[in-house]
Amino acid sequence: MYQLTFSFEEFLAEFWQKKPTIIKGGFKNFVDPITPDELAGLAMEEEVDSRYIAKLADAWDVRHGPLTFDDTPEDNWSFIVQAANHWHEGAAQLITPFRQLPGWLLDDLMISYSTPGGGVGPHIDQYDVFITQGSGKRHWRVGPKKDDYEEECRHPALRQIKGFEPIIDDILEPGDILYIPPGFPHDGYAIETSMSFSVGFRSPKNKSY
Repeated sequence: MYQLTFSFEEFLAEFWQKKPTIIKGGFKNFVDPITPDELAGLAMEEEVDSRYIAKLADAWDVRHGPLTFDDTPEDNWSFIVQAANHWHEGAAQLITPFRQLPGWLLDDLMISYSTPGGGVGPHIDQYDVFITQGSGKRHWRVGPKKDDYEEECRHPALRQIKGFEPIIDDILEPGDILYIPPGFPHDGYAIETSMSFSVGFRSPKNKSY
């Protein structure tokens, strides 16, 4: 069973929906709940929501599942499975430590597998997310929350922005957790073949819970 190494109450008081942070060793002795082969198997299923994203020089290639993995390049690509908690019992256990938040806020567990250089580019999400680093290492940058970031359409399926000055610039190792509130731009890419586990929460306008 996965257990957090920090006080969730203190986290809520200091960071929740206020500012991003990295919690080093947020999970102790973290082990991936799913293998890359199992994740690829899910991505090949018709009913599972998955995406393949690759950076090819200055161009981007995006494919929606069901995926095949016959002609993937050596590096600079990822694939993502949405709502993995609905399809894999072991992966679903990763949500349990975050159930100290109201259940109705929970969106899903998204899992990504990335080869070196793999990522989705700089972008902004409108939900709270806890990104746990699984196997491998990933470089993350997070910028300040502002209203004037400029979108850049490198691919119609990717809502990327042009860039930002980071307030967080660090490397995540297995068991580290990156928390990002809504509206903070971020960009992560794999330094080595890696897995990332993102537990997302909806962000209601009324925060009276």
